[in-house]
Amino acid sequence: EVQLQAFGGGSVLAGGSLRLSCAYSGFNFADYAIAWFRQAPGKEREGVACISARTMNGRISYADSVKGRFTISSDGAKNLVYLQMNSLQPEDTAVYYCGAVKGPVWCTMVSRTYAYWGQGTLVTVSS
Repeated sequence: EVQLQAFGGGSVLAGGSLRLSCAYSGFNFADYAIAWFRQAPGKEREGVACISARTMNGRISYADSVKGRFTISSDGAKNLVYLQMNSLQPEDTAVYYCGAVKGPVWCTMVSRTYAYWGQGTLVTVSS
């Protein structure tokens, strides 16, 4: 059974940093694309960063709004995908989710691409 769980959220001041983790189980990371999304109150879920399946060379993509500030990475030994978030701003406040999809696919920022989702973790950035 594919399972994902995001954790590591919290409250920080603008300019601060957080590292989110997505713990995954039930699948071979090499065969899946994994992405981070976020959803702010009253807004649609938006893609933040994603990493393609290793069978697609693990290509990484970022939303323009987070380029240069956020970094996605993985630790296969620990079954974790990280989202390092630096220079956080109030507009980064949202519930952050990780999603996964099987196949030799490029990752995308389109939420309907992903078949599996974990529970989100709340990030609050105050000015």
